[in-house]
Amino acid sequence: MEPNLLLTPGPTPIPPQVNRAMSDGMIGHRSSDFTSLMENVQSNIKTLFGTEEPVAILTSSGTSALETSMVNLVGPDESIVVIVSGAFGDRFKSIAQTYPYDVHVYEVPWGEGVDLQSFKSFLYSKENIKAVFSQACETSTAVVHPLHSLGELVKNYNSDTLFIVDGVSAVGGMQFDMARDSIDCLVTGSQKALMLPPGIAFVAMNKQARKRASQNEISRFYLDINKYFKSLEENSTPFTPAVSLIQGLNQVLELYREEGVEQVYDRHLKMRNMLRAGLKALDFELLVEDDHASPTVTAFKSDEAELSHIKDNLKKKYGITIAGGQKQLKGKILRIGHMGYMFPKDMLTVLSALEAIVSDHRGKKYYGSALTAAQEAYYESI
Repeated sequence: MEPNLLLTPGPTPIPPQVNRAMSDGMIGHRSSDFTSLMENVQSNIKTLFGTEEPVAILTSSGTSALETSMVNLVGPDESIVVIVSGAFGDRFKSIAQTYPYDVHVYEVPWGEGVDLQSFKSFLYSKENIKAVFSQACETSTAVVHPLHSLGELVKNYNSDTLFIVDGVSAVGGMQFDMARDSIDCLVTGSQKALMLPPGIAFVAMNKQARKRASQNEISRFYLDINKYFKSLEENSTPFTPAVSLIQGLNQVLELYREEGVEQVYDRHLKMRNMLRAGLKALDFELLVEDDHASPTVTAFKSDEAELSHIKDNLKKKYGITIAGGQKQLKGKILRIGHMGYMFPKDMLTVLSALEAIVSDHRGKKYYGSALTAAQEAYYESI
């Protein structure tokens, strides 16, 4: 009878108000009801992307938004740079290599943020780069890249070079300002900080990117972003949308409004600080240094046997689900999500369970140590 606690970096828990909104009943996607729904969504969602421009909504996964950003903004044989610092940067690279692009890959050690001087040297050694692709938060490593400095660097290289950002595990959990950070295109998915089931993706573009998309000669149909922005002029979609998820999205945006967007971002930072302090008190090594630590997901290291023991016992004994490492980090880290419908009390819950599991596994008493450290971190930030 005890409820389970989902602390993965996606999908994430769904607020009961959002579940109710998604159960309100179907409406016609070509009706005035849907037009009113989309109008309300558009008036509220722009804040989360830090833009004054409309935000396109696709009925598909977050990966579709990554591909949309490429296939609309890069033309045949054009040169691009893809920053790869984890599994999802690697996915950006794989998408790019599917198309007739000249792809330059800038490799970052997994668990580290972009070194700006090194990246500057790499970028300036290339000619006529049309776009640079990066993650905001690399979900697989819990790294946040220095977006503002990266954006400035890209625009200093060439003001016509587009800066395109994967915000899948970041939008809704950290502040964005596309103009301030020189971001031309920002994408995300529904199942992370936006507190929805998987199934819809989002693409925000500034005017420069919209113009580039309108002139792109690569063939595309469902992922032709021009169709989506054209339909948004009438608060509609070019293809059948996931109506119930958009009804849920409308409720999500209302919850953001009620809590206050700045308070939401502050809550995510508090959870990050609590979790990092608690894990350190349990003698875990964190994968990411403080300067690049994500407000939405935290990764920690140990030996493979202990990590497997922790993950299994959190699930079996406490009903808490967290995530393991991906690709080259499989068996080397565990990841705890703290985004969307998660709160400081949830960090105390998982840290309390970790205290018990680690104390038993190592034969050393950690009881109270992680909770004390987490609470101190929480109250220091107030």
